[in-house]
Amino acid sequence: MFESGVRSTGVTDMIRAAGAVVWRGDEADPEVALVHRPKYDDWSFPKGKLKPGEHVIVAALREVREETGLDVVFGRPLPPSHYLKDGRLKRVDYWAARVVGVAEEFPYGDEVDEVVWLPLDEARRRLTYEWDAGLLRALTALPLATVPLIFVRHGLAGSRQEWKGDDDLRPLDESGWAQSAAFTAVLGAYRPAVLVSSPSLRCVQMLKPYADDLGMRVREDLTLSEDGYDPRAAERLVGELAASGEPAVVCSHGKVLPELLAMSCRDRPDGDPAEVELDKGAFAVLNRAAGRLVSVEHHLT
Repeated sequence: MFESGVRSTGVTDMIRAAGAVVWRGDEADPEVALVHRPKYDDWSFPKGKLKPGEHVIVAALREVREETGLDVVFGRPLPPSHYLKDGRLKRVDYWAARVVGVAEEFPYGDEVDEVVWLPLDEARRRLTYEWDAGLLRALTALPLATVPLIFVRHGLAGSRQEWKGDDDLRPLDESGWAQSAAFTAVLGAYRPAVLVSSPSLRCVQMLKPYADDLGMRVREDLTLSEDGYDPRAAERLVGELAASGEPAVVCSHGKVLPELLAMSCRDRPDGDPAEVELDKGAFAVLNRAAGRLVSVEHHLT
């Protein structure tokens, strides 16, 4: 069981980067993609620094595409690497990522001039840095083929006290729409097939940009709302989503999400409770494989 809490650290002098260990083939005997950087003459996994204001998951997805031309879907998080770079601490966050497509003609840039697919043992020998070899050990420690169930709290929506009228009609404010846009970019790494929301406007709006981009429907369920919450119906709902085998997103409220997360994490092998508090716009990714929970991660937008 692996839990990641990838949040803004507040440490301004830390170098932040992100990438992925991209795999293909049989889960029991996969191949992984390594990149060669001519500037350093080294072999590593695709990764790169975050752009200002960029979410760490979005950065990892972008770097994979820019350095390899591969189209991937993210799975569970891998342990981050920490090392000194020019006297500054550098943190690189990684995810396991399954390849689902490749550019027919990919123009390599200045940073990467070759991408190779290698079995794990050969990849371990080819890698330049020991911390990258450690990622291969983490890659095979838990199942590779996982399905995400993502819980998100709606973004900022002004003041409940100042809103006049039905609270279910209170919309996202400007900052909330920015959180919705950031979350939409993150979902590109997971490609959810099912979107379920409280009927409250601010929750539906959190998922609407992604739904509109893909021509999808946001399914509204009263049991996810503050007034209509029903624990038994909610447990059936999350159980059905977890068992469906399809990547799914659930958007709800701060008063409801703690119970949804708790009931979704009851089968954690370590027995620890799920982190129950999500800030507005924050989300949790629960990755499951073969009917059991294998990773939990929490993020801000």
